[in-house]
Amino acid sequence: MTSPTLAHAPLDRARARARDWAEIQERMLVPLYEAVYDRLEVGPATRLLGLGCGCGLALLMAAGRGAAVCGCDPDAHRLALARERLLPEPRWGGPSHHRARPLLLHANPEDVGSAPFTVVTALDPGGIPAPPAWLATAASLAEPGSPVVLAGWGPSERCATSRVLRIAARLAEPRRPAPHAGLSRRDDLEELAVAAGLRPDGSGRVACPFGYPDMDSALRGLLSTGLFDDAVDATDQRQVEKELTEALHAYRRPDGTVRMENVFRYVIARVPRPASNPRP
Repeated sequence: MTSPTLAHAPLDRARARARDWAEIQERMLVPLYEAVYDRLEVGPATRLLGLGCGCGLALLMAAGRGAAVCGCDPDAHRLALARERLLPEPRWGGPSHHRARPLLLHANPEDVGSAPFTVVTALDPGGIPAPPAWLATAASLAEPGSPVVLAGWGPSERCATSRVLRIAARLAEPRRPAPHAGLSRRDDLEELAVAAGLRPDGSGRVACPFGYPDMDSALRGLLSTGLFDDAVDATDQRQVEKELTEALHAYRRPDGTVRMENVFRYVIARVPRPASNPRP
């Protein structure tokens, strides 16, 4: 009997990568989620919209604090896993699982509707950041003065993973310039916020080490970020995995685990308040 493989079908490969994100990589960002939620005091009074919500872990954590949450992500496979996580179907003929707080998921913020959100987040620093158009649309759905939080990589000298990501940049050339490994320059997040019509209002840094039980998990986790896609397109999957494995050996411990220390940065911006009409 032959065993099923995901290596030969692009659709199955995309599904497998989304599953790897959900099972391996997404949890690396938990310290970031917690730091942002603590700072903004996310709780029962919060109505949160998550841009790039991935497989829904950040939404689940916010919902666990009592918040009403809604998420958007362009990756259909990640969004499907978020639905499994947040909107479970009834099993064995049992009653539907009712939650006290609404949980909504969409492909993009234009589908959300007119819910007045009090917090908007874009907390996936590993992938392509939310474009200004997305942020502007999300901001239009939020109450004036509400925080919009953007996250990105911290300084490269404090992110061990940035050294590994150089492989993606090198292998992707000359197909396209270095892939976007998150926003890491000092003012990139602020500039993105301003381009979306938001007002920067504070920032912070959070340690988010990437720790894996073995080399295979490290490979699957990093490849699930999408940051190596251009390198795979320009060369092939086997070449990328080979060079990535060689680079990861510097972070492999005697017990076989792999650990890279990283620092991520987040910026809090505010939705503008309407200008008050001056008295005559």
